[in-house]
Formats: sequence, C-alpha cells, structure tokens
Amino acid sequence: MYVLRQWSVRHARGMNSFYRGFESALTALHPLWQRIGYARLERPVAAVEKSVKGLLFDCRMCGQCILSSTGMSCPMNCPKNLRNGPCGGVRANGHCEVRPEMKCVWLEALAGSARIPGGTDALGSVQAAVDRRLQGKSSWLRVVRERTGVTP
Repeated sequence: MYVLRQWSVRHARGMNSFYRGFESALTALHPLWQRIGYARLERPVAAVEKSVKGLLFDCRMCGQCILSSTGMSCPMNCPKNLRNGPCGGVRANGHCEVRPEMKCVWLEALAGSARIPGGTDALGSVQAAVDRRLQGKSSWLRVVRERTGVTP
C-alpha cells in the first residue's frame, strides 16, 4: 500500500485530473442516484470507494476526502491525524517522528501539490476538523449531494 500511495503522490497531476472528471460524472448521474436513493447507495458505493482509494491512497475512509487539496496524499495516514500541516516532529530526513520508516505525509502532500495546477494554493486552505460521524461513509456521495444541494 505504501508504495502505491507514494506512486499516487508522484502522479498527482494525472490523478487529480482523473478525479475531477470522475467527480463530474458522478454529479451528472445525480438524478439516477436520487431515484435509487442515496441511503440505499451508501453501503455499496462506500465499499467500492474503500477498495479503490484504499489501494491507491491508503484511504482511511474518513468521509471527508481532501486528496485534491493535499496533493493526493491522505492526511489521515498521519499517525497524529493532522489535517492542516506537519506537527513539527518531522525528522531531518523527512520521515515521521512516530513512524520512522514512513515519509511525513505532509512533506508528500507538499510535493504532490506542486504537481497540480493551483495545488499549493489549495494546500494553504485551513481544513475543518474531522467529523467522526462520517467515518466509513462515502465522500463521493457526499460531494455529489453538496454540489447538487441535496441534504443528507
């Protein structure tokens, strides 16, 4: 998983472009999702999302995905679950103070953001704290609901 996560960060530009297109396609299918029912779709979509994003990004399914704002590096992989930058305990070699074998998630986020147009600006946005009630829920469906004005 770690190797694929690093690959995703190295290819952040392409991954971000694909994600933007995928997000648009999901949003275009909103009438279908609404007809089927978002509540009915939650479980199967979350299972697919967990498989795909788990493989590519080592996703923790927080339900509030910000990959496109963090250079395709999931901040939930940080042992301290920091969503707004490194903790200050980054080792001199760029590795995590808690897990010395792992590069700092936020240094990877900085590298990935540099590959995405406007990515470093997005990285500077302050992210809200994680709402643990959304843990395990599909962020894909949440984004479609937000874009179409549907309240869960």
